[in-house]
Amino acid sequence: MVPSMSKDAARPALDVLYQQLLSRAIQYFLPSSQLEVVGRAGEFRPQLVLQTAADSLIFEWLGNRYALTNHKALSDHEQRMLVSIGTFLTTRYELLTHQEITGRNFPIFGGLIEDRYVSAFLEGRVFQDVQSAATLPDRVSEAIEVLRISALSSYEDKRISTGALLFGSQQDACHALPALPAQALPYSSELTSIRSFHRICDGLRTLALVDLNGLMVELIDVQEWAQAFSEMELPVPTARRYRTHCQATLCGGHLCLVLTPNGEIKIFGEGVQQFSFFDGRWHLTDAVAKYKVWEEAIGRADLAERLFAAGLNLAEERRGGMFVVLEQPRHTRRLVSGLDLLGIDRQKKAGAKSQLHYLLRETRVTELSTAVLESIAQIDGSVVVDRDSRLLAFGAILRQRTRLEADDEIGEGGRTAAAIGASRFGAVLMVSEGGLLSFYEKGHCVWTL
Repeated sequence: MVPSMSKDAARPALDVLYQQLLSRAIQYFLPSSQLEVVGRAGEFRPQLVLQTAADSLIFEWLGNRYALTNHKALSDHEQRMLVSIGTFLTTRYELLTHQEITGRNFPIFGGLIEDRYVSAFLEGRVFQDVQSAATLPDRVSEAIEVLRISALSSYEDKRISTGALLFGSQQDACHALPALPAQALPYSSELTSIRSFHRICDGLRTLALVDLNGLMVELIDVQEWAQAFSEMELPVPTARRYRTHCQATLCGGHLCLVLTPNGEIKIFGEGVQQFSFFDGRWHLTDAVAKYKVWEEAIGRADLAERLFAAGLNLAEERRGGMFVVLEQPRHTRRLVSGLDLLGIDRQKKAGAKSQLHYLLRETRVTELSTAVLESIAQIDGSVVVDRDSRLLAFGAILRQRTRLEADDEIGEGGRTAAAIGASRFGAVLMVSEGGLLSFYEKGHCVWTL
């Protein structure tokens, strides 16, 4: 008979395993960061304790002292992601020493661990300690599983879209949970076996309302739900299609999870999109910090908002496009051919798009409707404006041919190369047909959303 290993004897191996899990999670959600052990902690404690330093983020966890470095300071959401990872791993680590609880709390050790990290970020109360992890339902992970299974299904050769609103634990003066219906079902993967389930809530107009116990208690119209918050300003501009989803989460701590018609999972909370799942992995959106960087680069709030919103709408429709905001108008001719410039009136060739220039000459982008701006952005080429929002060109083929740096990655071919070149003359917002929105400045990609 092989003797069982004591807890104390197993702990060193367990510590190493969890340190590896921490490193992998940070690399997954904060891929531009570097984590290294810089010494031993003053005392052994499973809680992750953050300390700020001049050029890195220092924290202690499981007896080690770590330094997390990045090419830029971590945003609030990135730091919150780090703490959420630590909180979840700490709780799971501690559960292993509570045999009477671990035996009835197996779900926390199952499923995709990345989903649990997302859940810890969005609904931290569930993993706050051993007792809460053992008693509170992990509604976020369950809802993610519902959407992930639904993404594998189709109806009449069309992708399914669906979604849920998880009722928040904070005060909301405008909404109250309905009375618990008889025979209420948990919002879990078992629902996907009901053929009509995907038809009753499409995720775009209608959502399943899930109570604090994880039960589906009602079907709601997301626009009606968000009406109470319609006059409140969103933290950042959002895609037109999901504006009401953002508004629905402005108060009360509500969370909105949607499987989009494009097969992407989007999660909204605190009035913004916080996560997206596409290309087989989770992405921390960090929209607030990214938009702030974009707005500061443009220098005009109205122009920054108009271009950002148009870019998001194009990305959602999977339409490519590019917006260039020139730093100095005197550089216009270095980037745009005279034939593409709106301000030049000359004899035009029959059939040339320049014949339509008169429609938008002496136009400011901030005075254009978003629909018109999106329409001209879909014409092959780029929309070029100056910092006073004057529209200089649309459908312009940029002639800048700057040699790329060794670390510049060309993911979208010619459009990315054009964005990198044009960004040496100003701020560039590029929309890929894959649904990504990227900001380029000074020859480099600043962020991708």
